Amino acid sequence: MTWIEAIVLGIVQGLTEFLPVSSSGHLRITSAIFFEQDAGASFTAVTQLGTEAAVLLYFAKDIWRIGRTWVVGIWDKSVRASLDYRMGWYVIVGSIPIGLFGFLFKDQIRETARNLWVVATTLIVFAFVLAFAEYWGRQTRTLRDFRLRDGVVMGFAQALALIPGVSRSGATLTFGLFLSLTRETAARYSFLLAIPAVVMSGIFSLGDVFEPAAPGTSVPTVAQMIVATLIAFGIGYAAIAWLLRYVAHHTLYIFVLYRVAVGTLVLALLLTGTISAT
Repeated sequence: MTWIEAIVLGIVQGLTEFLPVSSSGHLRITSAIFFEQDAGASFTAVTQLGTEAAVLLYFAKDIWRIGRTWVVGIWDKSVRASLDYRMGWYVIVGSIPIGLFGFLFKDQIRETARNLWVVATTLIVFAFVLAFAEYWGRQTRTLRDFRLRDGVVMGFAQALALIPGVSRSGATLTFGLFLSLTRETAARYSFLLAIPAVVMSGIFSLGDVFEPAAPGTSVPTVAQMIVATLIAFGIGYAAIAWLLRYVAHHTLYIFVLYRVAVGTLVLALLLTGTISAT
């Protein structure tokens, strides 16, 4: 891996991780168009540690409050009716599906799912699912109305993002809208829900990121990996604040159009033989 590639991919990761456009899909597309080699699923997972560090910093007070209340609630029944205690369980339960499917389909995620035909198709298909949710979602429920069922549904939605092109934030926002949650409520839970899955995925991928997963996979140095992750952290922190402000006042249709445009472009490049699918 060159330094330019490491820096560019770090920027792409930071810009796209929290937007409903698929950061893993964008890293795969960027690698294919500009660098003619795949940085690999492990590189994506490790740079996500940077963006999740941004989540931990941005939501530090909320995370501390929820974590403390959850621990106290194990022994003290009087706090179990609080939203913070319940939210702790919602995040834990919601994290189970992606952990289970990620373990069962690890090889397919690293290889088959990274085919650009798959990435382009899922970008377009899930764009229309997102549009449907934005149109039909009533957006009448806030975080105070959040229930275990919501956590389970959005947990399975998050698991869909194991396929590059789906988008973790996009899937959770979409199903949150289907559950009549407001966009801001769905986004906030999505940020919290991502922490266990992304952190564990990044940690487990540390041992693989410096080994080529397949022919044509670029391998970063330790220094390049650190720089890319730090860049993702800085840009990702700014992206969190922007997205929360945006979804509070705007629809998600701009992301729908963007996903369709990018997916169509990739399909055109594949059909003309400009880039390779693998």
